[in-house]
Amino acid sequence: MKTRWCILAGAVLIPILASLNACSNGSSDAESWLVSLPKPWTLTEEQVSQLLPEFQQRFPDLQGRIKALAKWRVGTPYEIYKLGEEVPPDPDPIFRLDVSDCTGHILTTLSLAQSRSWQQARENMIAIHYKPDTDGRAKPTYKSRWHYTTDRITANPATVDITRSLLPEDKLLSVDITLNRKEDGSEFLELDWSREMKAWYIPNNMIDRDFLAKLPEVCGVAFVKPSYFKLGIVVGHEGMIIDRKDLIHASQSEGETVRVDFLDYYFPEDGPFFDGIMVFRFVPLQK
Repeated sequence: MKTRWCILAGAVLIPILASLNACSNGSSDAESWLVSLPKPWTLTEEQVSQLLPEFQQRFPDLQGRIKALAKWRVGTPYEIYKLGEEVPPDPDPIFRLDVSDCTGHILTTLSLAQSRSWQQARENMIAIHYKPDTDGRAKPTYKSRWHYTTDRITANPATVDITRSLLPEDKLLSVDITLNRKEDGSEFLELDWSREMKAWYIPNNMIDRDFLAKLPEVCGVAFVKPSYFKLGIVVGHEGMIIDRKDLIHASQSEGETVRVDFLDYYFPEDGPFFDGIMVFRFVPLQK
C-alpha cells in the first residue's frame, strides 16, 4: 500500500508544477487555480511544500487562505482519531492530509494556512494542538493535547470562542460542566485533568439565515449535544462555516470531508441531531 501511494503521488508532480504558472493574480484566477489543483491526499510531503508558498501568494489574507485550503480539502477520506504523537499511547502521525476527522480538518487546515512547507505545518500543528507547558512551549504528548473542543475554543488563542458576541445573553443557553468528568466522578479520558467551566451556546430557535449573516466570512462551528453533558463533554462535532452559508466538515456518515448548505445539514427533515452551536474565530499564531 505504501508503494502504491508513492507511485500515485509522484504521478501528479508535473501537473502541479505546471499549475504554479497557469494563472495570474486576482481572485477569479486564484479560484480557478484552486480548482485545477490535484487533491492534497494524492500528494507527497514535498509536493505539498511546493504548493504552500503559492497559497500564500494567491490568498494573502489569512482568513481567505483558510477558506481556500478548506475548499481544496473537500473529498478527503474520513477516518476518526487518526492524529497522535507518533509514540505510544497514540502512535498516529502528528500531521497528515491523507485522512481526516472533524477536529483534524480544522486543525490541519489552520496549520497549513500559516505555513510555507510541510515541516512548518507540522510545527504549527504542535503549536495549535497542544497546551503549552510551564515554560510556555507546546510539546506533543497525549496528556497535553487539547482533547476537548470546548476547552480548546475557550482557552486556546488560535481558536477563540465568539458565541457571546453574536447574540444578547438572554438569547443564549449555558451549561455548568466539569470537562472530562462523568456523572459518577470518573474521568472520561485518562488525563489526570478536568476543568470546571460555564459553556454558552446558541439554541436551535436562534439559528437561521439572519443569524448566519452576522458571522465572519469564515469561522469555526462546534455542535452542542446535551446528552453528552453527563460524560463531561459539551461538543459532539465541529466544522467550518464559509461565506455565511456553507458548512465544510469531515463527515462520518458521508465518509469524507464535504461542503453542504449549513441550514440543510443542521435542520434535516427528521429534526436536528444537535441542540445548539458555539462559534469560534481563527487567530494567527503568535511567532
